[in-house]
Amino acid sequence: MPRILAGFTMRDMHRLLMVIAVLTAFAPQQVPRTGDPVKRGYTDADFPRVQKLAEHVYSYEQLRSAGSEKFTTVSLFVVTTEGVLVADGQGSMEETQRMVGEIARVTRHPITHIVIGSDHGDHTAGNAAFPSTAKAFAHPTSKAILEGPSGVAPQPITAVQDKMTLTMGGIEIQILFLGRAHTGGDLSVYLPKEKILFMSEAYLNRIFPAMRSAYPSEWVATIEKAQELDATTYVPGHGFVESPAILKEELEMARKALLQVIAEAKRLHAAGISVEEAVKQAKFGDLDAWTIRSSQAATAIRRVYLELDGKLR
Repeated sequence: MPRILAGFTMRDMHRLLMVIAVLTAFAPQQVPRTGDPVKRGYTDADFPRVQKLAEHVYSYEQLRSAGSEKFTTVSLFVVTTEGVLVADGQGSMEETQRMVGEIARVTRHPITHIVIGSDHGDHTAGNAAFPSTAKAFAHPTSKAILEGPSGVAPQPITAVQDKMTLTMGGIEIQILFLGRAHTGGDLSVYLPKEKILFMSEAYLNRIFPAMRSAYPSEWVATIEKAQELDATTYVPGHGFVESPAILKEELEMARKALLQVIAEAKRLHAAGISVEEAVKQAKFGDLDAWTIRSSQAATAIRRVYLELDGKLR
């Protein structure tokens, strides 16, 4: 018997095992770093999720599908005595109406302001569920898309070129354009006092870089600008809303993921490999396990090739 156990009785051993069991039961559980709700143990019934991030500030997460995979679309809302500001809607009338209902459970104040962080349909298709009297804000690029022939803009849109500051019920809310990223007009919502930055689709938490209308290298620069802000909580537009410390770590992981995809496309491009062949040959290492990799990897390679060839709009 090892010397450390010399003199131990069976009763001592039993007590030791009980202590270990108790400590294990109360130890913090390691949450998988993934955007896949199934791998995290969630079911559809666990959504929508509303989390209070700070006094008067909440995140809202609802599931959406991409083929056989599901992941979350995230919105943010700020409750003030002068009304509610919502950053990003959801992907359908039904889902946005559901979010409006959840907001009504938190506050009786009406929704008065809408910030369109991303002009993509999974964040705007249900905007008609918001009050027609609400003031909407978008980058000029997104405004042109949403008000164009194929766009739907239920509320009049005010353009935000670089920065606009609102004060609602004594709460300062900044609408920021930090650069092109996932789209040509990504806007973020920043609460300087609360140190919260909602980045919409400029931040995808463990979601493979989705680039159908992205500006790959500029996206990296946009994240770096966000990291320079005095923020402690970075809220993504897709993927789970987690603790401030984890969200900050995962923002850096998202930046590195973009660099990894760009580097792989550059490697293949420099070797003179055609874009279609590059799609087949591309290797992404640990990013292969990221949510929606199967549907987004080819698009990402093609988009980086366009950037390298100087063909992005």
